Amino acid sequence: MPLTMVRLNLVKGLGPALQIAEGRTADLEPALAQAAARQTDPTWPQVFFVPRLTDRFASSSVYRVIESWGSNHCVLCPGHVGGQLVTLASMLRIPVSFHNLAPEQLMRPDVWRQFGADDPTGADYRACAAFGPLYGRY
Repeated sequence: MPLTMVRLNLVKGLGPALQIAEGRTADLEPALAQAAARQTDPTWPQVFFVPRLTDRFASSSVYRVIESWGSNHCVLCPGHVGGQLVTLASMLRIPVSFHNLAPEQLMRPDVWRQFGADDPTGADYRACAAFGPLYGRY
């Protein structure tokens, strides 16, 4: 099943920063699933997620995605909705610090290009800093 994994990190001095990873559920062998459940709390819901990999360093392997993630907690949304979340984040002026989306999935306001068309992640931070938050002071 397609899923989107999302996390909103609150970073002191920066404010909120969004992380997005699209991927799919994965079926594990029962013994492996039980071993993984024993490493956490077996009463938690168990959904095994595999992110879509890209040629960008932070999403080049499952390990790199986990290493880049702000914490071991997230929200999983059914379907692939990462592109819509990037658009919403730009409207709310929340930078996206990590995503594994293809460029054609991204829709930000046209003015974002003025902040660095060749560096979309950096442009997010620069545009959000220049325009200021819509959600109040952190």
